[in-house]
Amino acid sequence: MRKIGLVITCCTLFLGTGAQLPRYPQGYFINPMSVPMELTANFGELRNNHWHMGLDIRTNARENLPVRAAAAGHISFIGVRPLSFGRFIIIEHPNGLSTLYAHLNDFAPAIEQYVTRQQYAQESWAVELKLTPDQFPIRQGQLIAFSGNTGGSAGPHLHFEIIDTKSSKRLNPLLFGFPLPDRVPPVVKSLVFYDRSRSMSNQRPQAIPLKKTALGYEPVSGKPIKTSWHQLGFAIQAYDQVSGSTNPNGIYAASVSVDEKRIAGFVIDSIDYDQTGYINAHIDYAHKQKGGALYQHLSPLPGEASGIYKNFADNGIVHLNDTALHKVLIRIEDAYGNRSLIQFQIQSDVLPLPAVALPIKKTDPLSLFITPTQPFSFKRQDVELMVPAGAVYDSVPLAYAVDAGALLPPALTQRHRFNSTEWPLHSDVQVKLRAAVPLEANLQKKLLMQRSWGAIKKIKPAVWQQGWISASFDDFGYFQAYLDTTPPEIRLPGKGDTIDCSASLALVITPTDNFGVIRSFRAELNGQWLRFTNDKGRSWVYRFDERCPYGTHQLSITVQDAVGNESTRNWTIKRAPYRPPVKKKRAGSSKKR
Repeated sequence: MRKIGLVITCCTLFLGTGAQLPRYPQGYFINPMSVPMELTANFGELRNNHWHMGLDIRTNARENLPVRAAAAGHISFIGVRPLSFGRFIIIEHPNGLSTLYAHLNDFAPAIEQYVTRQQYAQESWAVELKLTPDQFPIRQGQLIAFSGNTGGSAGPHLHFEIIDTKSSKRLNPLLFGFPLPDRVPPVVKSLVFYDRSRSMSNQRPQAIPLKKTALGYEPVSGKPIKTSWHQLGFAIQAYDQVSGSTNPNGIYAASVSVDEKRIAGFVIDSIDYDQTGYINAHIDYAHKQKGGALYQHLSPLPGEASGIYKNFADNGIVHLNDTALHKVLIRIEDAYGNRSLIQFQIQSDVLPLPAVALPIKKTDPLSLFITPTQPFSFKRQDVELMVPAGAVYDSVPLAYAVDAGALLPPALTQRHRFNSTEWPLHSDVQVKLRAAVPLEANLQKKLLMQRSWGAIKKIKPAVWQQGWISASFDDFGYFQAYLDTTPPEIRLPGKGDTIDCSASLALVITPTDNFGVIRSFRAELNGQWLRFTNDKGRSWVYRFDERCPYGTHQLSITVQDAVGNESTRNWTIKRAPYRPPVKKKRAGSSKKR
């Protein structure tokens, strides 16, 4: 078959944001579910540390509904992952696009058999399988799997993505003409603005209360907004809806104009998984961490690099260089062209002062800022912090503290704090702590570092180098190094080492560890590897199948923690056809009829 190139032309219609609406093949893909298409989440919805990269299609709170190929092609990839997508399939199509189907319960029978063979061959439940075009050719509408709730899913649904095969960018499926009628404009909840002459780490959003009118939204006061700031950035709290649904979805595009001159805006039509962490620059992250609403910036922060923004004037900031009234227009749009407007006037009540070059002064290291463009390092006698360029989205002041006091085993260092969780990191920073005591060579491989903030803890294996213990983390917080020589614990329901499983459909094993991390799990039945699933990342589950027939078997489980401490347990398990116990009749319970 001749390969058809991906056609991505631009409409003659421009969005009000200034971005061109891409035109993708309409009607090429069909609804992958057999039930009418309804969404529980759309492309670009705001999630924790990422944008939602596809559509969550409702399955009426049911599992095991048929999932069908949205277009003809071949299966190019099959994955089984704990958390994340769970069980998923990627189909490559001849037009240069691919589709992804995730959180599946089971694959179609032939695919399921293939995956099972690969899992036993690799002796791993989690697998990443690349396939050739001739292995599983697929026609449009063909059954490929059954919907479910596997992986990081919090309820039954199908996660569906459309991918530019060559670049791996995820494209907004709502631009492909699926049968989702939408005549509802986005809903605006709040409007705020910031003094963008300063870092986002040194201010709070200033709210403009709004009311809805026949023409859109405007300030409740009906009066011009007055401010003493001269460099402004606006942000909105808004969501979108489709006709017939109250589900709050992500908005597609928004922009800000001043005196009919477009300043900046964003369009969420395609995102790469390497870029999705930039959502933490798109929102007011500090406000969110304090329990506030999700405010989406209309002008990018200095370290934002997702590609969703476009600046039309200078750096995308609103400049007020006089005391005149200026008309502000904010457009918020969905992928179907429905639009909501915010209109008001703004005025600076003081003229800006002329810029003056200040003398450079030698300052204490703790008064320095971590900036988006430069690497940063902080060193003291017993602690070091190394931050690469691009790790922060705006200038962040360094805040450091150490907890003094006696060390309690198994701690090897004091607890050091760098900043707080109000300031996100886009890439890992390296933390090095000096050990309070020397360690023998055999213990240097049993080190870990814990990053904590409140009840949230993250553990990383750590490296020993000449008395220093180092590890990398993707968040600020408290850091402390530990020696871990305690192996995990393994328990199976029942007493002793012989367990009757005749009445059981599955074995569930939940190993525990003193630091809460299980790095590896291996099960063997009669000396042969046995597949336990680990879908939700905590318990390992084996559902009895033909590999454990009726009879007596030897089960062995071996687990390792984050630094390689290992435990093994052995059981004898018995299986026989299950017969429910017969209830005895109580004396005198029979009656003559």
